Amino acid sequence: MKKIIAVLPGDGIGPEVTTQAVRVLQKIAEKFNHQFEFKEGLIGACAIDKTGDPLPDETLKLCNSVDAILFGAIGDPKYDNDPKAKVRPEQGLLKLRKSLGLFANIRPVMVFDSLKNKSPLKNEILDYVDFVVFRELTGGIYFGEHSRPTKSSARDVCEYTKEEIERIAVLAFDAAKSRKSVGHKGKVTVVDKANVLETSRLWRETIQELSKKYPNIEVEFMYVDNASMQIIRNPKNFDVMLTENMFGDILTDEASVIAGSLGVLPSASVGSGVSLFEPIHGSYPEAAGKNIANPIGAILSAAMLLGVAFKLEEESQAVYMAVKKTLDEGFGTEDINSTNPLKTGELTDKILENI
Repeated sequence: MKKIIAVLPGDGIGPEVTTQAVRVLQKIAEKFNHQFEFKEGLIGACAIDKTGDPLPDETLKLCNSVDAILFGAIGDPKYDNDPKAKVRPEQGLLKLRKSLGLFANIRPVMVFDSLKNKSPLKNEILDYVDFVVFRELTGGIYFGEHSRPTKSSARDVCEYTKEEIERIAVLAFDAAKSRKSVGHKGKVTVVDKANVLETSRLWRETIQELSKKYPNIEVEFMYVDNASMQIIRNPKNFDVMLTENMFGDILTDEASVIAGSLGVLPSASVGSGVSLFEPIHGSYPEAAGKNIANPIGAILSAAMLLGVAFKLEEESQAVYMAVKKTLDEGFGTEDINSTNPLKTGELTDKILENI
């Protein structure tokens, strides 16, 4: 198989972890007789510094011409700490999602047995935790009208259409159906705030109607405040979680704590065209350049790229099992192995040995 992959390292630790994910993809190409070509582009703070634009036209053109996108991280303190900054790194990612029609963010939440002692939750709570969150990515309050009518007031508009809700709900229900076929619950939990928000009531109406096409899938509606509590109290209750943009942003970061480290979880953003794959962690500028960042989230994002974008299930599973074996052997960067930590590249070396 011949494929072209856009690599957008971004800011902070993004370039370091993305480099390791590329090494893993190169190893997979060698082992399974594929040809992967990598083309790099600018995005985020580094793009602002060089071009004045967080998403240069050249990068967007690149992303529209490839088979998949591997993304690192964006963000820089000089923009984070300046509330009056007109141009921000995050604008580049939001524009990229909108331009590519990446309306669904998919985040698996799983717990490696070897990392249970790193989670703040008790071991008995962590047993059998394996769920996936479908977060709507191009609508809601993040993409609504933002204004400052006066010096002492501000306004952010949250808006959704039935079509925007349906298209991600179909993906979530199809995932629940697929997961049920391999032994999962076959349940979709819809997280909203329908007791207060009109947009949430539209979500409920739309999904209640759609669910009739999936009679074998259980549907559960849960307020976001309750969901935030249940993720910690009883995470094994969830199978497929479906929610809107801002709620999904917050809940997936909360759920990431379950795994024991932000550094080990991947994500995929999919839509009508090319898909994007990225670790869920941020740019972590304090660690940039120190070769201490955990590359596993980026490496597992590469595994998702293989499975979701290229339909290479065996190759995807080979990466996942190599990561699992490496962790089971006790290897890790300092966030998961404080007594004998490996550097970023050294951990990847172990994973490559196990592929």
